[in-house]
Amino acid sequence: MRTFSNPVRVAIVGASGYSGEELVRLLLHHPRVQLVAVTSRQNAGQTLASVFPRFASHPVSRTLRFSEPDAAALAQLADVVFLALPHGVSAEFAIPLTAAGKVVIDLSADFRLRSAAVYKEFYAHDHPAPDLLATAVYGLPEVYRDRIREASLVASPGCYPTSILIPTLPLLKAGLIRPSGIIADSMSGVSGAGRKAEVDYLFCECNESVRAYGIPKHRHLSEIEQELSIAAKEPVTIQFTPHLIPVNRGIHTTLYLAPTRHFQDAASTASLQAEIAACYQAAYANEPFVRVLEGKALPDTKNVVGTNVVELAWRLDPRTGRLLVLSAEDNIVKGASGQAVQSLNIVCQFPETTGLL
Repeated sequence: MRTFSNPVRVAIVGASGYSGEELVRLLLHHPRVQLVAVTSRQNAGQTLASVFPRFASHPVSRTLRFSEPDAAALAQLADVVFLALPHGVSAEFAIPLTAAGKVVIDLSADFRLRSAAVYKEFYAHDHPAPDLLATAVYGLPEVYRDRIREASLVASPGCYPTSILIPTLPLLKAGLIRPSGIIADSMSGVSGAGRKAEVDYLFCECNESVRAYGIPKHRHLSEIEQELSIAAKEPVTIQFTPHLIPVNRGIHTTLYLAPTRHFQDAASTASLQAEIAACYQAAYANEPFVRVLEGKALPDTKNVVGTNVVELAWRLDPRTGRLLVLSAEDNIVKGASGQAVQSLNIVCQFPETTGLL
């Protein structure tokens, strides 16, 4: 059994982005950890409080300073290191940190895929550390909790994949939906693009505007189809269209699914409804961060922003023969930093909700 210092010493590489800032917020107030290092090349030397005034009331924020990212120094300081870096950059730190025996929780896409060839297809360059792919664990706690507990490298899922996989995987595993013909439409707040100065994400470009992007082959398709294929035990290809909407945070996803059996009359519809309800009950009744809505309620981003919760609901449409499943989450919390902290809690054998409620 692994042992950690008490409190567990944690560091964040790339703490100045949106996901990094959210990690700072969660870890400063986590009762079982000590935030010992935050890195940012552009903010090196400045205190947390000066870069993020919202944290100025926390005493650590007035003394902890951003430093230049240095894997050797971080290995001396921390037990667990979060990598909130762009894809292709995280691997530079994951290699030496895992070699030094540290637990690495990576929020980038570098270790989410099992195939270096698929990574190259979707990210347009060779994988920077293919030998580590076999040891990385996909960090979706509701599916891989037991593997995360023993992992030294956790690849935290993307925001869109989380919103699609949590509603879909139980249905595929139970054989209630066909693995072909899956359509996913998602809408994301502008923070999903990261903290960067590009024309497309300026206020005047995004406000009062809704637009699709990344079609027909968004990068997140690679991990979505990988995990759906594992669940279905056969290759799965889906149609996925992401949209940018003028809100800061939140993702709403609508899934169009084909049940494996027909339902037209009241009896067959009621029977299938009962099976779907039982499937979700079995999968998520004891999951603290998945909320299956009942009655007329439908997922709403305003109910999940700032939380680590995914809401989901579903409706059968006898007219089209389709099953509609909807989900909502905070793209920065459950879609990124909160889910990473959830994995930290699992690795350290803390109650999974610690620091997240």
